[in-house]
Amino acid sequence: MARGRSRACRSTCVLSVPPAIASEEKAMRNRGEVDVGGVDDDRGRVVTRVPGPNATQPISLRRSSPPWVARFPERLLITDIVGVLLAVGVAQFVNLSLLGDRDLVEGVNWRGIVDPTWISVVIAVAWLIALAASGSRDARVLGSGTTEYVRVFNASFFLFGVIAITAYLTEYEFARTYVAIALPAGLALLLLSRQLWRQWLARMRVRGYFQNRVVVAGSVAGVAHIVEQLHTAKGAGYGVQGVCVPGGTANGRLRKLGVPVLGDIDDSIAALARVNAHTLVLTGSDELSPEKIRELSWRLEPGRQHLIVAPALTDVGGPRIHTRPVAGLPLIHVETPRFEGSERFLKRMFDILASIGLIITLSVPLLAIALAVKLDSSGPVLFRQERIGFRGRTFRMLKFRSMRVDAEQVLATLLDERDDGLDAGNAVLFKMKHDPRITRVGRFIRRFSLDELPQLFNVLAGDMSLVGPRPPLQREVDLYEQHVHRKFLVKPGITGLWQVSGRSNLSWEESVRLDLYYVENWSLIADLQILWRTAKAVVARDGAY
Repeated sequence: MARGRSRACRSTCVLSVPPAIASEEKAMRNRGEVDVGGVDDDRGRVVTRVPGPNATQPISLRRSSPPWVARFPERLLITDIVGVLLAVGVAQFVNLSLLGDRDLVEGVNWRGIVDPTWISVVIAVAWLIALAASGSRDARVLGSGTTEYVRVFNASFFLFGVIAITAYLTEYEFARTYVAIALPAGLALLLLSRQLWRQWLARMRVRGYFQNRVVVAGSVAGVAHIVEQLHTAKGAGYGVQGVCVPGGTANGRLRKLGVPVLGDIDDSIAALARVNAHTLVLTGSDELSPEKIRELSWRLEPGRQHLIVAPALTDVGGPRIHTRPVAGLPLIHVETPRFEGSERFLKRMFDILASIGLIITLSVPLLAIALAVKLDSSGPVLFRQERIGFRGRTFRMLKFRSMRVDAEQVLATLLDERDDGLDAGNAVLFKMKHDPRITRVGRFIRRFSLDELPQLFNVLAGDMSLVGPRPPLQREVDLYEQHVHRKFLVKPGITGLWQVSGRSNLSWEESVRLDLYYVENWSLIADLQILWRTAKAVVARDGAY
């Protein structure tokens, strides 16, 4: 969007918005889902007025207003109702019609008392009440993290646990078929609908809708870091409307981020009102004493404005963080990473069983790719290369050969010819979009990551894991800074966070950050999520060349 300022009006920021977006904003504003904080002029532009000395700085358009906090959960409620009714309806149909069992509760003839349909209705209503009571539609857990799914899971099992305990205490046995169908079917429908809504919400948030409008206050360095991270994670739905820093003066880093400085830290509460934001995010600063933070929290409007304190922690997974109030102090406990124990054993067992299953299942495609590589160019089918693995040990990694046999010999020439404007990589990692060493079949199998399938044998042998950091070359390790060696605390993986987050499109710093994040926060559940995202990334072919 073009940004400009009228000379005739020093307190008005005018930004051009395409007519299609402007009309969509009008429709969403009419539904209470967006508040642009201004008016549309006759040329399809949105005029945003922000009083104060910094009003000439550009303010983000398409800013969400509080009504979305109520309207979006209402949409979730509709799909929850549909999912629950489908689950209990199918369970009743199978139990009563297909199996011919007319009694949902064995030993009681309900036909003369009440229709079995009403029992299903009561269960459905109780299920929806349990979902509401668990806070599964709380706006604070929607859109990111696993808390929403955990609450849906817990509420569902709590309900059917109550049903089972009631049946046991009253010595009436509830129809097992009904429970065996209703519970898994309902959970599947609820979780699927929540996932679809989450994907839709993330897309809308990236476009600027359904956001929690925030003002960030604290030290210049801390504020800049928070703004950078929130800009990266647009799907989380935190739209930064401005910042407050000591002295109310921006440095070069903040100016580059393009966020307006709304004043000093003491002006934070007034800044919320000026930009119609609803959340104040505080980060570390010498000016933010415990008394000052408490005073700021008292000045927030109850029920409408919220306070978030961002500690000086980064790249720490949620399961490792626990908050415990002690003597009025909210102490944050951060568990140290565990690299041994039962989860490590489970991870190895999963690697063995999954690799065997995948090798058997993909045996025909493996043979077909091997034949295609052999017929396409001269040389061996498999490419063996020494990589650095667990605890710095070397191993021979297997891949389908996708390059000419003299690929390593011509690498030095390509390093000189690489176009830094088009190609990825850096002084550590070498990547080239149009690498002339790649064969015809090689280009296809690399596009879909099929060249990495032989690494299943590395996993079976114990040199690699299905999920883990990228296995580096020795020449890359020689250029590592000391902290990067921490990635060798776990086995390298066929896939990992680096692969599902852009692969070759990532910078070196981002690749290192993702690898170290995985090392510090890995779990079997996280591995399953990464494997699922890997399948989607491979189909999308994003960042693979």
